Amino acid sequence: MQDVTDLAFMRVIAHYGAPDYFFTEFFRVHAQSRLEKHIVRSLAENTTGRPVFAQLIGEDIHHLNRTIADLLTLPVAGIDLNLGCPAPKVYKKNVGGGLLRNPARIDEILGALRAAVPGLLSVKMRLGFDDTAQFDRILDSVNRHRVDLLSVHGRTVREMYRSEVRYDFIARAVARVHCPVLANGNITSAAKAAAVLAATGAAGVMIGRHAIRNPWIFRQCRALFAGQPVTPVTLAQVRDYVELLFNATQTDTFPEVAHVNKMKKYLNFVGQSVDADGAFLHDMRRASTRAELFGICDRHLLATPDREFAAEPYPGVIARPSCEMPTVTADGCSLETITA
Repeated sequence: MQDVTDLAFMRVIAHYGAPDYFFTEFFRVHAQSRLEKHIVRSLAENTTGRPVFAQLIGEDIHHLNRTIADLLTLPVAGIDLNLGCPAPKVYKKNVGGGLLRNPARIDEILGALRAAVPGLLSVKMRLGFDDTAQFDRILDSVNRHRVDLLSVHGRTVREMYRSEVRYDFIARAVARVHCPVLANGNITSAAKAAAVLAATGAAGVMIGRHAIRNPWIFRQCRALFAGQPVTPVTLAQVRDYVELLFNATQTDTFPEVAHVNKMKKYLNFVGQSVDADGAFLHDMRRASTRAELFGICDRHLLATPDREFAAEPYPGVIARPSCEMPTVTADGCSLETITA
């Protein structure tokens, strides 16, 4: 997820139970682009114990090849092409989800990427741009160019994150393509992941926004998939997560108020499972200093420290993300994935 899945966030997620592999924020590819140094750190300084795919967003084949050549000098698990970002400022440049309007161009790009990538090549896509009319045609291109892994978010670009996820189309992709398929979209809990796998036949799930809310979700998925009980999370554990995330993402050059505002981006999701009336979210959004923020956390999370953190978001408690959510890794854009 853009502006989320950086090295610090990956390390925090890994502390609670890493996914099978991560995807970086996307490298923007165009005539003037160079590898963004902070995203390179996610690859070069990865200490999570998990492999990391380098995610690209672009449509110029020459510059995609140039970028891939640079990335292959780094410890990448593979190269991932983003065909799912629904942000208007992205798709208006005919990249990300915008490319779904041009299946012929996608076919050309996948052919070029397959020739340039000696190892794993993955694709993240949505069902289409305005509709699903070209879905099967794009799946056929995935087969034609021997893509190794396909992640499918079960909404169109225009639907953003508002509509119901159409898992039947993910099942359709599973039946049509030759590579493993990861199901993406509203994977809110281990129980939901298991239900989606059963409904779609997918090889695994890709989890984005809900890994921000619940970094224990990958560990919980593994337990449930193995037939073991899922250990609930307490509000006291959530308080520890907030502090770990705050410290991990803090830098000497980042002003306090800016860092507190960045934390709100994460806490917008965490707060969905703290209380049913959204009181934590209401108070948190008004903090401007570290002391204020953690005073609010203590009041809401430590007053009843043993109370269970809800496995699913409370109905009607809405996150207000201030970051782009392309797919994830994890988004998804992509954030993280875990295979069953």
